[in-house]
Amino acid sequence: MRLTHIPLFTLFGAVLFSAAAPSPTFHRDVEPIFQRKCQSCHRPGEAAPFALLTYDETKPWAKAIRQAVSQRKMPPWHADPHVGKFSNDRSLTDEESKTVIAWVDGGAPRGDAKQAPKALAWPQGWTIGKPDATFEMPDFEVPATGILDYQWVKIPTGFTEDKWVQAVECRPGDAARQVVHHVVAVWRRPDSPWMKDLAPGTFVSKGPGAGELGMSDGLLADYVPGMPGLIFPAGKAMLLPAGADILLQIHYTPAGKAVKDRSKVALVFAKEPPAESVLNLVVANGRIRIPPGDPNYRLDASVTFNTPVKLLAINPHMHLRGKAFAVQATLPDKTTQRLLHVPKYDFNWQTTYETGELHFPEGTRLEASAWFDNSPNNPWNPDPKAEVTFGDQTTDEMMVMFTHIAIPRTFDRRKLLRRAADSYDRPTAPVPAP
Repeated sequence: MRLTHIPLFTLFGAVLFSAAAPSPTFHRDVEPIFQRKCQSCHRPGEAAPFALLTYDETKPWAKAIRQAVSQRKMPPWHADPHVGKFSNDRSLTDEESKTVIAWVDGGAPRGDAKQAPKALAWPQGWTIGKPDATFEMPDFEVPATGILDYQWVKIPTGFTEDKWVQAVECRPGDAARQVVHHVVAVWRRPDSPWMKDLAPGTFVSKGPGAGELGMSDGLLADYVPGMPGLIFPAGKAMLLPAGADILLQIHYTPAGKAVKDRSKVALVFAKEPPAESVLNLVVANGRIRIPPGDPNYRLDASVTFNTPVKLLAINPHMHLRGKAFAVQATLPDKTTQRLLHVPKYDFNWQTTYETGELHFPEGTRLEASAWFDNSPNNPWNPDPKAEVTFGDQTTDEMMVMFTHIAIPRTFDRRKLLRRAADSYDRPTAPVPAP
């Protein structure tokens, strides 16, 4: 056996280096990470079940935090890190994860309070700043138990002139946060036949006058737990025409206690007409028929643009059988650009992936592919023996991609898409089937 001789000074230097590396403390090392990646949800009045603003609030949860961080369950972020870049990426870097884990393993020490970062001034209530206008629905009684159809309610704006919306936010009533799965705010023009006979402030579900999102004239914003409001960049805003009505679609999930909800919408107006108009474009495929037990059912949807566009955000949406989602762009020269890959879709986290400003020329085709798992191996599957079709309830399915795009304000939005049937064309698969 051959022995390797290591100079004594080398070993001594390694010992000194190891001893000099300080153990992580809350104030110096962990608190800045929580400010960047966790406190937007982990604070009073938001979606998380406990706050992470102070050491005393955090320390009791140290072991649970370690487990969630080591398993990559928290912060929730499901995009493949090798596909696309997103300005709202809240996932921890490898170094951040190691720091949090080492802090817990070292006894979760407080550290020197003088090394703490300045506390962030989180907004109270609206995250978009002081609204220029707010709209609130009447009280809705959510029962303690049962399955509720989606509820619709119409709220007239009373606007006598067109408004350009710079920021918009939906929020459930404070007492009902635990039972509101989502809120979607859409608008209808005054002469629209959709929901025209629905009296303001009256709730309807399935029945005469009720309908799907695609029958509205535009999507304003939506709410799911942890989602902040939308603030569009300077020079970009969303048009809300004079006389428009706002309609809320609300999904309630009773949680054992009867409560009242009073969901609301807030708007901040642009100071002048913008150079670019923001549209919330829905790319969807409603032709869903998932066979019983199918572990890898695929659906595709796409649109082709008739003008240059800027892609600002992507939000994939499926229900309990959702498995994976992928998005790509095919340019006029047939080259492709992968934009988003969600290899393990989680219905509990409806994430909007903010892409910044991705510029695409006229003729670009935006393509989405979704996979569903209707097998017994899917722990969320309510019934592997059922054939699954399109529907509102989580036991049904949807294949929808919400996007925010910006186009020149003067462009006729009715000519945005090359042809309506394009929504059901089958694109080239952005990624191999999972």
